[in-house]
Amino acid sequence: MSARIAFSVGTPSGPRTVSLAYARRGAGEPLLLLHGIGHHWQAWEPVLDVLAADREVIAVDLPGFGASDPLPEECPYGLPSVVTVLGAFCEAVGFDRPHVAGNSLGGLLALELGREKLVRSVTALSPAGFWSEAERRYAFGTLRAMRGAARSLPVPVIERLSRTPGGRAVLTSTIYARPGRRSPEAVVAETLALRGAAGFHQTLAAGRTAPVPGDVPAVPVTVAWGSRDRLLPRRQGVRAKHALPGARLVRLPGCGHVPMNDDPALVARVILDGSR
Repeated sequence: MSARIAFSVGTPSGPRTVSLAYARRGAGEPLLLLHGIGHHWQAWEPVLDVLAADREVIAVDLPGFGASDPLPEECPYGLPSVVTVLGAFCEAVGFDRPHVAGNSLGGLLALELGREKLVRSVTALSPAGFWSEAERRYAFGTLRAMRGAARSLPVPVIERLSRTPGGRAVLTSTIYARPGRRSPEAVVAETLALRGAAGFHQTLAAGRTAPVPGDVPAVPVTVAWGSRDRLLPRRQGVRAKHALPGARLVRLPGCGHVPMNDDPALVARVILDGSR
């Protein structure tokens, strides 16, 4: 079950209300989970219950994704605006300096939250931003193609494809190394989430000019990369280690770009270790 909360954020035109959807489970130290572009909080479902056994976990739909409202018109979809919104969200739900784990775009946001000293620790799974220009163009082109396919396929076709391992591979093999493990219901839901993501194009546009992420000296950082990541190749993890010299770099054998589904036990362990 998900919930929704509305809260106020400052914009150049004055305070505006933002409404975000999220799921909350467990008890213990707070842990915030951030998904990637075009996805929704349910990307974390394979690891939520394991994490919730040790942490109070909130998985949130980023602004303009999943069931969350888009950002107000006065707020650009760049790191400063979204980080400000996430900081206000944590305050609204009573999460005081949580640990944070993020995947892809969520990993980049997690690193920025760490840089702003808004969190206790950062675990970034295949974080965006450590690409060469050619790698960025490839990733953005692939994401646009996935979005175009999600928008062009009729819903009955998506549902029919989701019922077979081969069909799930057609829909999701770019982000999962083991797409056949994803349930048909989850594949349909995430394809429709990508299809309806109001913040998709604005987020990609902001990413074209975003600088390479800098160091996060104030908090413990773990960077983890899937060995079978087809969207952001694992060599970007080596660049991340150079940019974040104090970070722990972890390899996720057999995992794709969204590793939570490919090896839930390993990913949960990496997140829990990083948040200790």
